[in-house]
Amino acid sequence: MTQRDAIFPQGRQALYEKNAYSAAVRSNGFLFVSGQVGSREDGSPEQDFAAQVQLAFDNLKRVLEAAGASFDDIVDVTTFHTDPETQFDTVMEAKARAFPEKPYPNWTAVGVNWLAGFDFEIKVIAKLPD
Repeated sequence: MTQRDAIFPQGRQALYEKNAYSAAVRSNGFLFVSGQVGSREDGSPEQDFAAQVQLAFDNLKRVLEAAGASFDDIVDVTTFHTDPETQFDTVMEAKARAFPEKPYPNWTAVGVNWLAGFDFEIKVIAKLPD
Protein backbone atom coordinates (compact mmCIF):
# COMPACT_ATOMS: atom_id res chain seq x y z
CA MET A 1 0.00 0.00 0.00
CA THR A 2 1.24 3.50 -0.84
CA GLN A 3 2.00 5.67 2.17
CA ARG A 4 -0.39 8.62 2.43
CA ASP A 5 1.20 12.07 2.53
CA ALA A 6 -1.10 13.59 5.14
CA ILE A 7 -1.41 17.35 5.62
CA PHE A 8 -2.54 19.01 8.84
CA PRO A 9 -2.94 22.72 9.56
CA GLN A 10 -0.86 23.93 12.47
CA GLY A 11 -2.57 23.58 15.83
CA ARG A 12 -5.50 21.39 14.75
CA GLN A 13 -3.95 17.95 14.26
CA ALA A 14 -5.38 16.68 17.56
CA LEU A 15 -8.94 17.26 16.27
CA TYR A 16 -8.21 15.13 13.22
CA GLU A 17 -6.47 12.42 15.23
CA LYS A 18 -9.42 12.26 17.63
CA ASN A 19 -11.67 11.35 14.68
CA ALA A 20 -9.04 9.27 12.82
CA TYR A 21 -8.74 11.10 9.51
CA SER A 22 -6.37 13.46 7.71
CA ALA A 23 -7.20 17.08 6.93
CA ALA A 24 -5.84 16.47 3.44
CA VAL A 25 -3.81 13.97 1.47
CA ARG A 26 -1.27 14.98 -1.17
CA SER A 27 -1.03 12.56 -4.11
CA ASN A 28 0.34 12.82 -7.67
CA GLY A 29 0.32 16.62 -7.74
CA PHE A 30 -3.16 16.95 -6.26
CA LEU A 31 -4.45 17.77 -2.80
CA PHE A 32 -7.58 15.97 -1.65
CA VAL A 33 -9.04 17.96 1.25
CA SER A 34 -11.45 16.41 3.74
CA GLY A 35 -14.70 18.21 4.38
CA GLN A 36 -14.15 21.38 6.38
CA VAL A 37 -16.80 22.70 8.72
CA GLY A 38 -17.23 25.88 10.73
CA SER A 39 -15.61 24.48 13.84
CA ARG A 40 -14.01 26.59 16.50
CA GLU A 41 -10.52 25.76 17.82
CA ASP A 42 -12.02 23.23 20.26
CA GLY A 43 -13.95 21.50 17.45
CA SER A 44 -17.38 22.80 18.48
CA PRO A 45 -19.73 24.29 15.85
CA GLU A 46 -20.05 28.02 15.35
CA GLN A 47 -23.76 28.66 15.99
CA ASP A 48 -24.38 31.64 13.68
CA PHE A 49 -24.85 30.21 10.17
CA ALA A 50 -23.05 33.00 8.26
CA ALA A 51 -20.14 32.84 10.70
CA GLN A 52 -20.13 29.02 10.47
CA VAL A 53 -19.85 29.16 6.67
CA GLN A 54 -17.06 31.75 6.79
CA LEU A 55 -15.23 29.72 9.43
CA ALA A 56 -15.47 26.63 7.19
CA PHE A 57 -13.82 28.62 4.37
CA ASP A 58 -11.21 29.91 6.85
CA ASN A 59 -10.47 26.37 8.03
CA LEU A 60 -10.19 25.27 4.40
CA LYS A 61 -7.72 28.09 3.74
CA ARG A 62 -5.56 26.88 6.65
CA VAL A 63 -5.44 23.35 5.24
CA LEU A 64 -4.57 24.64 1.76
CA GLU A 65 -1.81 26.85 3.16
CA ALA A 66 -0.35 23.91 5.11
CA ALA A 67 0.14 22.19 1.74
CA GLY A 68 1.52 25.30 0.02
CA ALA A 69 -1.69 25.92 -1.94
CA SER A 70 -4.43 28.54 -2.10
CA PHE A 71 -8.00 28.99 -3.29
CA ASP A 72 -6.57 29.70 -6.77
CA ASP A 73 -5.41 26.07 -6.94
CA ILE A 74 -8.84 24.56 -6.29
CA VAL A 75 -10.34 22.75 -9.29
CA ASP A 76 -13.29 20.93 -7.72
CA VAL A 77 -15.62 21.84 -4.84
CA THR A 78 -18.34 19.81 -3.14
CA THR A 79 -20.50 21.44 -0.49
CA PHE A 80 -23.02 19.88 1.84
CA HIS A 81 -26.01 21.85 3.16
CA THR A 82 -28.64 20.93 5.75
CA ASP A 83 -31.17 23.41 4.33
CA PRO A 84 -29.99 24.46 0.85
CA GLU A 85 -32.97 26.61 -0.03
CA THR A 86 -32.63 28.96 2.95
CA GLN A 87 -28.83 28.79 3.10
CA PHE A 88 -28.09 29.47 -0.57
CA ASP A 89 -27.61 33.25 -0.42
CA THR A 90 -25.28 33.10 2.58
CA VAL A 91 -23.15 30.39 0.97
CA MET A 92 -23.01 32.30 -2.32
CA GLU A 93 -21.68 35.38 -0.48
CA ALA A 94 -18.85 33.34 1.05
CA LYS A 95 -18.20 31.68 -2.30
CA ALA A 96 -17.91 35.08 -4.00
CA ARG A 97 -15.30 36.17 -1.44
CA ALA A 98 -13.28 32.96 -1.90
CA PHE A 99 -13.54 32.87 -5.70
CA PRO A 100 -13.96 36.47 -6.89
CA GLU A 101 -12.80 35.95 -10.48
CA LYS A 102 -13.30 33.59 -13.39
CA PRO A 103 -12.52 30.87 -14.14
CA TYR A 104 -14.41 29.40 -11.20
CA PRO A 105 -13.80 25.84 -9.97
CA ASN A 106 -16.28 23.04 -10.58
CA TRP A 107 -18.95 23.04 -7.86
CA THR A 108 -21.43 20.44 -6.67
CA ALA A 109 -23.87 21.26 -3.85
CA VAL A 110 -25.59 18.44 -1.99
CA GLY A 111 -28.49 18.69 0.45
CA VAL A 112 -28.07 16.44 3.49
CA ASN A 113 -29.96 15.87 6.71
CA TRP A 114 -27.00 15.46 9.11
CA LEU A 115 -23.53 17.01 9.45
CA ALA A 116 -22.62 16.08 13.04
CA GLY A 117 -23.99 19.30 14.52
CA PHE A 118 -22.93 21.55 11.64
CA ASP A 119 -25.05 23.05 8.85
CA PHE A 120 -22.41 23.43 6.12
CA GLU A 121 -19.36 21.49 4.95
CA ILE A 122 -16.95 22.09 2.08
CA LYS A 123 -14.48 19.64 0.56
CA VAL A 124 -12.17 20.31 -2.36
CA ILE A 125 -9.57 18.95 -4.73
CA ALA A 126 -6.72 21.26 -5.61
CA LYS A 127 -3.95 21.00 -8.21
CA LEU A 128 -0.78 21.73 -6.29
CA PRO A 129 1.57 24.38 -7.65
CA ASP A 130 4.60 23.00 -9.45
